[in-house]
Amino acid sequence: MEVVDAAELCFPQLLNTSCKKPTSPWPEAVLLNILVSTISLLTVTLNLLVIISVSHFRQLHTPTNILLLSLAISDFLVGLLLMPVEILLKTSCWFLGDLMCSLYNYLSFIISSASVGVMVLISFDRYVAICDPLHYTTRITVNRVKLCVCLCWLCAVCYCSLVVKDDLTQPGRYHSCYGECFIVIDFIAGTVDLVLTFIVPVTVIIVLNMRVFAVAASQARAVSSHIAAVKLQLPVAQTANKSELKAARTLGVLVVVFLICFCPYYCFTLASENMTNSSNTFFVLFLFDFNSCLNPVIYAFFYSWFRKAVKLIVTLQILQPGSRKANIL
Repeated sequence: MEVVDAAELCFPQLLNTSCKKPTSPWPEAVLLNILVSTISLLTVTLNLLVIISVSHFRQLHTPTNILLLSLAISDFLVGLLLMPVEILLKTSCWFLGDLMCSLYNYLSFIISSASVGVMVLISFDRYVAICDPLHYTTRITVNRVKLCVCLCWLCAVCYCSLVVKDDLTQPGRYHSCYGECFIVIDFIAGTVDLVLTFIVPVTVIIVLNMRVFAVAASQARAVSSHIAAVKLQLPVAQTANKSELKAARTLGVLVVVFLICFCPYYCFTLASENMTNSSNTFFVLFLFDFNSCLNPVIYAFFYSWFRKAVKLIVTLQILQPGSRKANIL
């Protein structure tokens, strides 16, 4: 029979029911903590800048930016709540109890599901803007987008409560010892979750974006072949068209990066019944969460309004009277 030193246990007073402390080389643990903590801080800071920018400046109160605001809120929560807990699970024991573990897992499901839903809305927004531009302003309004975003989050809360109801009603039912935190989803719930939050949304996102880029490419060819006529007769339409094409490219990059970070997570959950704190689990979770840090970087690289807004925020010019009406675009 193996004799375990009390110093190696998460709860030394519970010799027979306590888990062992995670064992990892000291340099590796320190580097891991520094890396993830830095990314967590960057994620919180950058997404907070997006939230302040879109919320404060009236020029940015557009349907597309409302969707980006919702995505930034979910990314902000990832950096503020989920990443620090993942550091804890990788390098230490879980000391917050089974109920908090269940609530953490529930929150992580809500955030990921809401992010997927917002990505679908972003793809649909770009689809209407490029494929049916004449009706975009009447079909896609700020109030309708706000309603869709609220419904998206509400559906995520209700749906995820059904997926993890066993874990919420009986916290820690699958834990073999005190000091661990993971969730087990039964086969039926896991299959339904896979279809509703992975297969269907990803298929919709890919189909809509393929259609968007096909139409955008066709429009670009039409503009280049009739450039003289466009300059003489429809200069405003040409400018608007270029603006929409640029937005389509930017959000296309956003979607592609999201899929690259998103797909490994669900591929891993498909192959593994439970999400333990193994190295593979930590890697796919880290990749999924790292997307939350990349999104604001994409905005900074492609959107001039975000760079201007950040400059005004950092220099505290947003505290001046009338700053909400500043010319950002």
